[in-house]
Amino acid sequence: MSFLRWPLAGFVLAAPFLSQAADAISVYTKGGSNPAAMACVMCHGAQGEGMAAAGFPRLAGLSNKYLKKQLEDFASGERANPIMQPIATALTAEEADAVTTMLADQARPTPELVGRAAAAEGAGATLALRGAWDRNIPECVACHGPSGTGVGDAFPPLVGQSAQYLSSQLSAWRQGTRKNDPNNLMGHIARSLTEDEIKAVSAYFAGLTDTGAAK
Repeated sequence: MSFLRWPLAGFVLAAPFLSQAADAISVYTKGGSNPAAMACVMCHGAQGEGMAAAGFPRLAGLSNKYLKKQLEDFASGERANPIMQPIATALTAEEADAVTTMLADQARPTPELVGRAAAAEGAGATLALRGAWDRNIPECVACHGPSGTGVGDAFPPLVGQSAQYLSSQLSAWRQGTRKNDPNNLMGHIARSLTEDEIKAVSAYFAGLTDTGAAK
């Protein structure tokens, strides 16, 4: 599946958006005007699909407001990341807006929607679809939507991200190095999960296919 509607070479753009889109592609493929703002493509893939083996997330199809908030939080240190902090700090507001707008306009994965009423087999599916209410852990789909396709600007898609990235973020919330979500909801959830549960629920969402069945 291609997550982007524009190729990185030989692209065709509607005339009214040519200037903004060209700036966005330049930022994504070459970096910002400040040399410290390295090209996004180096870590996030030629099509914004991320690099699973290295733990870099997919950006294509994420909300513009969500992406901009993450850049702001990286720059301020609210979300700790030694790679992203200097990049986010070096991007101009115009560059950040252009590249996040472009990425947000790209297609998301479109799995069959699986919600709380579906059968849950295995620890990952159980957490994703049922939660663990005896520990006040809500089901993931309650906030992130059926199949983890995302809800609004505060709850990003989980489907389409790698298990390595998802588990690394749960671990960051658990350790307190990430705390930029609404009301520290994820911090509470992550601290209540075991290591095995983190691995299981991360693998569940990473394994969702276009038909909604986990591998």
